[in-house]
Amino acid sequence: MIGKFIVFEGVEGGGKTTQIELLRDWLLGKGQSGQILSKSIDLEVVITREPGGTKLGKALRELLLNPDVLTEKIQETAELLLYAADRAQHIETLIKPYLEKEAIVLCDRFIDSTIAYQGYGRGLDLELIQQLNYIATGGLKSDLTFWLDIDVEIGLARAKNRGKIDRMEQANIEFHRRVQQGYQELAKNNSLIVRIDANLTQEKVQKQIQAIIIEKLVEWKYI
Repeated sequence: MIGKFIVFEGVEGGGKTTQIELLRDWLLGKGQSGQILSKSIDLEVVITREPGGTKLGKALRELLLNPDVLTEKIQETAELLLYAADRAQHIETLIKPYLEKEAIVLCDRFIDSTIAYQGYGRGLDLELIQQLNYIATGGLKSDLTFWLDIDVEIGLARAKNRGKIDRMEQANIEFHRRVQQGYQELAKNNSLIVRIDANLTQEKVQKQIQAIIIEKLVEWKYI
């Protein structure tokens, strides 16, 4: 058996990081009701993110998202290529090795982010993005993608309340609305993308995720 690759997507402030950590703890029997699940299966669960899941990725993340690192404007095509470089390194050095070890890999953002942000948000050619995604991933796709769907204004307000906002979060509201539209279009055309109502409390969002995961673990014959 090869491991499973589960991705979390969505606009800013949707709570992806928190929900990934809660799911990891639940799968390992550390969270609420997780003890019941952990009696049935023995899992290795890995959390990673894009950009920034590798040493190269961390350096690229600083360039891409930290507004204090690079004073010049990153051009849209250059931005797209930097994200592709991060992904190619991430796939080969972290994601594939863990999947081959039969781990469950929980990833904060993947190819759908590039389509939503650089395609719909920046207006870059969607076919070009699809080609670059394929080159970077070698055709690897997620086994399941959770789209944490939150109202754009609420999400941005949450992001700002965390403190300093990154370069992507600084973009205007119209940009973020286009990104949200991108996720809506992606969800319409991909049955592996599961919409989660992220406007709810953390606990209710996690319950939605756990319910889907239990179904998938049965389908994947983990339990």
